[in-house]
Amino acid sequence: MSDQAPSMRISDSERDRVAQLLQEHFAQGRLDHEEFTERLSGAYKSRTEAELARVTEDLPERDLAELRSADRVPEEASIPPLKWSDPALLIPWFLWGGVNLLCFVIWLIVALTTDHYYPWFLWVLFPWGILMGLVTLGVVWGQRGSEDGGSASN
Repeated sequence: MSDQAPSMRISDSERDRVAQLLQEHFAQGRLDHEEFTERLSGAYKSRTEAELARVTEDLPERDLAELRSADRVPEEASIPPLKWSDPALLIPWFLWGGVNLLCFVIWLIVALTTDHYYPWFLWVLFPWGILMGLVTLGVVWGQRGSEDGGSASN
């Protein structure tokens, strides 16, 4: 029964699949233009599985780069813990500080040159600062929690 398998008729979708595979190999440089057109023509003229297999018999089924990367043992994808000096935490805090310093300077100039003394800059300083503090504590606390959970399972 397995002797009959190579003489099995193929469908248009199987021809299209092989044509797409040939296009990928052509794009990757395994085939030159002339060889690509010959093989593509042969794929569309194929009637059986054996004829279709001959078109791609010397080409890898998968990209060799994928095979090499699959052979490697994947390293654990772990996110290094954030430290207080990490730019992911420092940059937002410097941004908060810079904007609030600018607001304070504007308020100070207005207060010294006019008779408007209302400290409106505090409406920027405190809500944003509270939010930044909560996010920072949440990130640091969340990382400590995941480190504790990760070490307990190992």
